[in-house]
Amino acid sequence: MSKTKRFLKLTAFAAAVMMAAGMSLTVCPGTLTPLTVSADAEYADEPSTFGSNGTFNYQKFSDHIFITGAEQDMDSVEIPSSIDGVPVTGIGIYAFQYSKMRSLTLPDTIEVIGMYTFTDCPNLTSVKLPDSVKRIKLHAFENCSALSEIIFPDHLVETAEYTFENTPWLDAQRQKDPLVIVNGAVIDGRTCKGEVKIPSTVKYVAAGAFQKNEDITSVTVPSGVKAIEPNTFWYCSNLASAEVNGAESLEFGAFAACNKLTDLKLSGKLKKIDNYAFTDNTATATITFYGTEEMWNQVDKNADDEFLKRAKMVFDPNGAPADPDDPDVPDDPTVSLLGDVNEDTAVDVEDVVLLARFLTEDETAVVSRTGALNADVNRNGTPASDDASKILCFIAKLIGEF
Repeated sequence: MSKTKRFLKLTAFAAAVMMAAGMSLTVCPGTLTPLTVSADAEYADEPSTFGSNGTFNYQKFSDHIFITGAEQDMDSVEIPSSIDGVPVTGIGIYAFQYSKMRSLTLPDTIEVIGMYTFTDCPNLTSVKLPDSVKRIKLHAFENCSALSEIIFPDHLVETAEYTFENTPWLDAQRQKDPLVIVNGAVIDGRTCKGEVKIPSTVKYVAAGAFQKNEDITSVTVPSGVKAIEPNTFWYCSNLASAEVNGAESLEFGAFAACNKLTDLKLSGKLKKIDNYAFTDNTATATITFYGTEEMWNQVDKNADDEFLKRAKMVFDPNGAPADPDDPDVPDDPTVSLLGDVNEDTAVDVEDVVLLARFLTEDETAVVSRTGALNADVNRNGTPASDDASKILCFIAKLIGEF
């Protein structure tokens, strides 16, 4: 049987298996198109009222309360878990700035610690963050000159610019490792030097984490990091190379004033580039985009951005090479081939058939851990019907049938 006839026969079978399982066979553009994930939102626009319980001032929303202030000379501050039966979930901007407090107790209802909340509290020595905390905003504990102990919950907490700046705690962490990481989040990298490779276990890099670091020359951001937050690499004047393997957005000032940035690699999952992501950046770069030109044109960006207009664009639909330090990448690279579900060192329609059977929970369809990794061509963490369709499209493109 000729290669073409065998392909058509297996394609028909693969399509039949997929449709029987309720999977859609996409009309392919000849590329392996990554999936995208939407971002979450805050409740800043909710109606609220202001009040006081005699000790704390607060802002009351429909189902939660933010503490907004208290007496400055309180020696011991214990935030209540609720006021009038409504849970206290946050501490607002400037609420305890310049407080003389020596001790702080936070309830296990607090989710957000706002901007400048505890800035310049000179007597505060220790903070235990409750398990409920999700975000700590910019400058929240800045200039707490005695703060030497911070106990984090056992999960990722999002921080921001200068959250712990000028504290003994941050100084001690930098002495251990200039790349300060806590539970999968990069909190600070402003004392790093040379080539920086952020570990694959990292899922979040704080806004301003490398801001004004003139000593780093290259950076690799792993695929688990979904956004380059505001001002992350602002004024990293000697940064020449940056590889951003999974980010869906480049926010305000992300690479601003990085005037030696000549090599930039961007994820095919990219959806948005803020209008000021490259502000004051005079470099002329080669931008490698791990997707098609069509996908690049769909990215929400300023078409008149001077940095982007100067850049030489390179499109690589096959995506970034696998990171050998990623714990999900098999130790033996010879058996890791994107799309090779059955691990026969070839990508063909038989891989599509096996994946389709596997996704329908056919007990006779055995796919190893490596095969499942190879099947995840969208690189979103889980083999799915979209992957089967796109492997098929990829094969078709290779042999020139479509």
